[in-house]
Amino acid sequence: MGISGKLLGGGVAVVAASALAVSTLAGAGSALAAGRPAQAAGPAVVRAGGYQFVEVGSHNDRTFNQLLGINNNGRIAGYFGSGAVHHPNKGYLINAPYAQGDIKSENFPHSVQTQVTGLNDGGVQVGFYSTEDNASGVNNNFGWYFNGSFHRVVFPTSNNNKPTTDQLLGVNDHDVAVGFYLNGSGTSRGYTYNIKTGKFALVTEPGAPTGGKAPALSANAINNAGDVAGSYTTGGGVTDGFLKLAGGAFHKIAVPGASSTVALGVNDNETVVGFYTDGTGGSATTHGFIWRIGGALTTNVDDPNGIGATTLNGINNEGDIVGFYTDGAGNTDGILAFPAF
Repeated sequence: MGISGKLLGGGVAVVAASALAVSTLAGAGSALAAGRPAQAAGPAVVRAGGYQFVEVGSHNDRTFNQLLGINNNGRIAGYFGSGAVHHPNKGYLINAPYAQGDIKSENFPHSVQTQVTGLNDGGVQVGFYSTEDNASGVNNNFGWYFNGSFHRVVFPTSNNNKPTTDQLLGVNDHDVAVGFYLNGSGTSRGYTYNIKTGKFALVTEPGAPTGGKAPALSANAINNAGDVAGSYTTGGGVTDGFLKLAGGAFHKIAVPGASSTVALGVNDNETVVGFYTDGTGGSATTHGFIWRIGGALTTNVDDPNGIGATTLNGINNEGDIVGFYTDGAGNTDGILAFPAF
């Protein structure tokens, strides 16, 4: 189930990786196989790391597309527009075979910016929106879900960031969504939200301090078993990924030698995708990874057309992955990657 996001505005999220940025955080087999892009038509298929990569996105903005979630029917959630002033995020859904005519706009009513970050197999979508597009890049964010109509979601707390920063990033087939909010200190707090009951619950690292001393954490994806993938700040101040099983077991995900690791998507096979950062500052590069329960790790799952900047954002049960990369012209391009049989 897909996840993720940046905050609406401009900075890279610490615990999520799409692009409405403002602040410190930034298909079932046969149905999907039939809808996969044909190699003889459309964008060229390129192969790397055991996957085939195809560029997919809206031509309404050829400079900036991010794909954030994919369900088991091959339906993809994403958006175009960088979030810079006068370049707002605009959400969409896209169905196989992923031509321009297969794209449907999906934007929260009366919003200025919207990202669609996740979707399930039952027609429910989640994301976040902003009523602002400020030159400063600092904009409010509010979570939302769609189940036939749009509904706003904000974690119930009196200790909110100013402006309010709250995002839903993924949803499973039981209509349980995950996301995070920023508290008054600007620290991310991950949570689940049950759409059917309206109940919230915090997602925490077992044994970690609570209250104001709790580490920053974002819940970025959830599968049908209730396992949650995300990222958190460790005791040493490093950002690592995690998979927290419904039974309570907490698995740290850290690519060896990486300066940070962020988990963004998880499927029902407990396969996790995300990105990690090599190096720091101007020399930093980002790469996609695939991690499987038990510790199996595949690194450098990168679009060959990228320039050291690939993010894997969502994965379905077939193993099909969506995300984005930066190309040589500086554009952000959406990608669909599927196993090279």
